[in-house]
Amino acid sequence: MSTVENPLVPPPGTLDAGLRTGRRELLHQLVRSRTFLVGVAILAFWIACAVVGERLTPNDPYETGESVLTGPDATNWFGTDKIGRDVFARVVAGARDILIVAPLATLLGTVLGTIFGLVVGYYRGLVDDVISRVIDAVLALPLIIFAVTVVAALGTSRATVIVVIGVVFTPLIARTVRATVLSERELDYVQAAKLRGERGPYIMFVEILPNVMAPILVEFTVRLGYAVFAVASLSFIGYGLQPPSPDWAVQVFEHYSVVSFAWWTVLFPSLAIASLVVAVNLIADAITHVLES
Repeated sequence: MSTVENPLVPPPGTLDAGLRTGRRELLHQLVRSRTFLVGVAILAFWIACAVVGERLTPNDPYETGESVLTGPDATNWFGTDKIGRDVFARVVAGARDILIVAPLATLLGTVLGTIFGLVVGYYRGLVDDVISRVIDAVLALPLIIFAVTVVAALGTSRATVIVVIGVVFTPLIARTVRATVLSERELDYVQAAKLRGERGPYIMFVEILPNVMAPILVEFTVRLGYAVFAVASLSFIGYGLQPPSPDWAVQVFEHYSVVSFAWWTVLFPSLAIASLVVAVNLIADAITHVLES
């Protein structure tokens, strides 16, 4: 028996093929973006340092020596710190901690923020009012003070810093996702899912979520840059990663008092922090430009 195709219904696989074509086009636009490529190159360098950094340096980042606060030379390219450790080795090794803590904290905040944003944006009503008021109350607090207070109460550890920064980012991301979901929930595909009798969680996570992934991706990349800075800030004031970690901000914290005559102990870790933040922001800007074009 022959079947008559409905001209209003696309053939099977057409939608998936269109989505794949769209993703390829976005990828091609990103690859053609110099901003994106520069950011990726810098980020890839620090990822390589985090993975195999200690193999790239002739000196142990934790080994002390008799040469204390010596300037950059052929043996110690970035000089030595106040207990004789090689600054170059510590800068390279320091990429590992921040590239573990910052992405995990950003991922935690993005997941929680997405869930809250989907719930309040889809259900609205009392749920929206209650959760939105809680989000507004959290956002009213100075975020760095909130983070310091929680870290001081729970103790300084890598896991604590990840959780605290993730929680701080959650309301910021939830607000963005909520605004996007509010417009999506009125579209025809959501109404069709309701008419089919689909439950709320299915509509939120299967129907709506794939259509709001673009702003979520932008939020993740933007917040990742803030997370790098937040980790560095907490470590600098003594509430983040602790010595003898080679974390870049820890190095600055340990040596800012001697910067007037041992500038290299602060300059090179500071440049590392700045370069990583710039790289992430370049990637975020490129992704935002492509998605909005």
